[in-house]
Amino acid sequence: MMTSCEDEPMETSPRELTQNPLRKIWMPYKNGLPEKHIPQRKVCMTNCPTLIVMVGLPARGKTYISKKLTRYLNWIGVPTKEFNVGQYRRECVKIYRNFEFFRPDNEEGLKIRRQCALTALNDVREYLGVEGGQVAVFDATNTTRERRNTIMKFAEQNEYKVFFVESVCEDPNVIAENIVQVKLGSPDYIDCSTEEAIQDFMKRIKCYENSYQPLDETLDRTLSYIKIMDVGRRYLVNRVQDHIQSRIVYYLMNIHITPRSIYLCRHGESDLNVKGRIGGDSGLTLRGKEFAQCLGRFIQEQNIKDLKVWTSQMKRTIQTAEGLSVPYEQWKALNEIDAGVCEEMSYEEIQDHYPLEFALRDQDKYRYRYPKGESYEDLVQRLEPVIMELERQENVLVVCHQAVMRCLLAYFLDKSAEELPYLKCPLHTVLKLTPVAYGCKVESIFLNVEAVNTHRDKPENVNISRLAEEALLTVPAHQ
Repeated sequence: MMTSCEDEPMETSPRELTQNPLRKIWMPYKNGLPEKHIPQRKVCMTNCPTLIVMVGLPARGKTYISKKLTRYLNWIGVPTKEFNVGQYRRECVKIYRNFEFFRPDNEEGLKIRRQCALTALNDVREYLGVEGGQVAVFDATNTTRERRNTIMKFAEQNEYKVFFVESVCEDPNVIAENIVQVKLGSPDYIDCSTEEAIQDFMKRIKCYENSYQPLDETLDRTLSYIKIMDVGRRYLVNRVQDHIQSRIVYYLMNIHITPRSIYLCRHGESDLNVKGRIGGDSGLTLRGKEFAQCLGRFIQEQNIKDLKVWTSQMKRTIQTAEGLSVPYEQWKALNEIDAGVCEEMSYEEIQDHYPLEFALRDQDKYRYRYPKGESYEDLVQRLEPVIMELERQENVLVVCHQAVMRCLLAYFLDKSAEELPYLKCPLHTVLKLTPVAYGCKVESIFLNVEAVNTHRDKPENVNISRLAEEALLTVPAHQ
């Protein structure tokens, strides 16, 4: 039977809409003011919180995966936190004596480890339920089906989705390298010789081996998981439930541990840089062209194996890459942030024509969107395919722009949304990023070609009623 609109009780009429001045997003308003209870949602890709559970023997790269995955999810705007049970154990047991603590027949050790896991899960509940987190990464061995069932019950009680990430590795060279790279620097082995630490850790692994129950295609067929074998030689993926889990799988299938370096630099100094104007598509100054030649010599001296060079599709980065005398690939995704109506304007002109916009940007530079343009938040989303491809590649030089370089740098250095827009990326300077253990080593190399400073610090006064002089206090000198 069909019903007409007249049969249904009428709800309140649709609310009027107004545009949020900071992010340029349409939202309901009442009596000329935005509705107070409309939450400004962060990027949300799952309708309920997700608990990622690591699985695997010690020295299989679980913490490496946990930290990298947490960094990636936070960078794309999904609030994520890692909970390392080993850290809880170290806080509980101040002095680590030897592998005996991990023996399966050590009742006191088992009791302490179980309590540490429960404390960590309580903190997970606090983070996902009270602090507004969307994803928690539970980093522990979780090698028995009993322990995983306990976690599943905890997740069901709290209405979390669960996704297991198991790392399986039988390659003795990879395991030995992991122990040397990571475990020897652990607080557990601060007063040990290298040889003593390796011997003890190998015995610690033995304590887990007999009771280890890997995720099983038949017994665990109802679970959602990815099994990573021999650091990415092979994968097994089962029952991916939602968008966030599919992104996690895609990310984990793209990362690798091959030693390499990523080189980031901006284009050479441009005509608009010298004039203090933002955006545009101008060419290089004489100094900018000199930098391109110096960059070419620098890259040649580095003697980098199979180096790939990427640029944006803007004139100034392509001119810079032309100085290298090597093939390069252009990415539209690497184009500078779109300043919309403010393109090719100086900061003084923006303050003069759009003082409200200038103040709003200073209040929240990451989320502020230029009228008819982009925000740093938009730029991060645009750059995700670049990050994914950078993770797949080995040695790469990216010739890009200030805002773009800030976003890429924030990913590799695990910087927050508040820090990202103020990262210093000076002209004519190459940043060499080399992945190490759980982070990145950064070397800054200035190529001895002078250039204007384009970095503007956040001014103290960000109020919309501030004076022009206060707004322009941190503008760098220009023509």
